[in-house]
Amino acid sequence: MKAIILAGGYAKRLWPITKNMPKQLLPVAGKPIIEYLIENIELTKGIKEVIISVNAYFEPNFREWFTKYQFRKKTKLVIEKTHSEEEKLGSVGALNYLINELKIKDDVLVIGGDNLFEFSLRGFINYYIKKKKSVVALYDIKDKDRIRGRYGVVEVNEDNQITGFEEKTENPKTSLVNTACTILSKEDIKLIPEYLAGGNNKDAFGYLIQWLIKKNPLYGFPFDSPWFDIGSFEAYDAANLYYREKRLEHVRKKKMIVSLD
Repeated sequence: MKAIILAGGYAKRLWPITKNMPKQLLPVAGKPIIEYLIENIELTKGIKEVIISVNAYFEPNFREWFTKYQFRKKTKLVIEKTHSEEEKLGSVGALNYLINELKIKDDVLVIGGDNLFEFSLRGFINYYIKKKKSVVALYDIKDKDRIRGRYGVVEVNEDNQITGFEEKTENPKTSLVNTACTILSKEDIKLIPEYLAGGNNKDAFGYLIQWLIKKNPLYGFPFDSPWFDIGSFEAYDAANLYYREKRLEHVRKKKMIVSLD
């Protein structure tokens, strides 16, 4: 399986801090967002290669970071040839570009590069192996008012098969949302050109999921550990607070162990 981190957006909602810096390289508790994802991937057996898709405008920023980070898995940067919000490929367009450019024929783990989560990717992959169908990581926000017009809202049956999906609806039927972490089977990967040829939305990944469930069974992977979708200053502040506290707790535990010794 290959892991793909989509990092080709321009994050205009976070201007001015993302005007000259890609969102994925913003620090959270002193560490770039993307490094949390890389570390989780590198702890996961079964992923043989990591592909990071970025735009040409922010290529220098990513190149500088890429040369300094010590990768433990085979990792490559792929540059989308766009320089502005108006030119961007969108998440589905970017994935299709990678598939064609790199001739990808494997199952793929696709993660939004501004998506911080605490669950184990190993468990996610094991779930995919069990279901033998594409799977989507799902989080229950529990408050429908918080998700109106913001997230992909998901309905599942008792076996967690996805039975309904509405992207950014103003009338959510559930409080279960898509978290931009998906494993797509090689069979579903082959359907992406058909999806795009039909004039469907190439930007929000949820529209692809909404379309795919009409073609093949897809399953949800519910988790309840912390999750942050860094799409606003509020979410960015919340992630910083959580990971600073987590780091301080780790330091406190280390000091306690030393004092016991």
